[in-house]
Amino acid sequence: MKKIFSVAVMLFSLLQTGAAQATNAVIYLWPKGAPGFESKKDEPEEVKDYYAKSINNPSLTVYPAPKDKATGAAVVICPGGGHRLLVITSEGRDAAAYFNSIGVTAFVLKYRLFRQDKSPYTVENTLQDGRRAMRMVRQQAATYNIDTSKIGIVGFSAGGELAAWVAFDKPKEKLVKADSTDNIPCKTNFVVLIYPGPLAVPDSLTTSTPPLFMAAANDDACCSEPLLQITALYRKAKAKVEMHLFAQGDHAFNMGKRSKLKSISNWPQRMAEWLADTGIITIIP
Repeated sequence: MKKIFSVAVMLFSLLQTGAAQATNAVIYLWPKGAPGFESKKDEPEEVKDYYAKSINNPSLTVYPAPKDKATGAAVVICPGGGHRLLVITSEGRDAAAYFNSIGVTAFVLKYRLFRQDKSPYTVENTLQDGRRAMRMVRQQAATYNIDTSKIGIVGFSAGGELAAWVAFDKPKEKLVKADSTDNIPCKTNFVVLIYPGPLAVPDSLTTSTPPLFMAAANDDACCSEPLLQITALYRKAKAKVEMHLFAQGDHAFNMGKRSKLKSISNWPQRMAEWLADTGIITIIP
């Protein structure tokens, strides 16, 4: 009986260890809560099915690249959801898994939602979360073996708007420095926008604007036009851009897993090729 008990204890311990290893680290953007909203820090999030909302303590969930594939590159991933919720599975977790497969460490951002019903937050608060996330990834670079010249931002739909604001400096941020982290530059080395919303389009760009990859479907009534507008601005600025406007696919095709269209299901491969051509990664799946 003692032997059986010992084996049971050992198996339980192993299961607990495995569970701990499988748990992704969560980094809160502000240890004491978002500036001006510290009292809301411990209010629970609403997480159900494919989405999360009621984000009051913005955070990054870390998905480290496998050691045998790691390239030193990293991305902050901004899920979409119309600034009302976050599509945290297919535009967060699944995107992180793909980036891991090509050797990129991923940080999935839960940012505050200014369009959620009765939200106390503004566009500026959402931007504050995006920029703070970039600063924190740079701060954590040594911990996760990240090359600080290879840190990018990725956004889907409304998350594409946030990613564009961070990369293109629109709207302007009224930075309230909470601590020394806010002294770290939130520089973006590359940008990926997947069917970004119309608020992603900046007023202008310069030659120093980071390299950009974009993808959307031509029959996306919401988010195909921003690709054309942003591409035109990149071309005018003589900055580096690659844009894929697929004939079909509509909106929210995520990582392409659910689509029967070859072009849509293979769009991540096109992005990986672009990342390799840009010198960000060396692995092509």
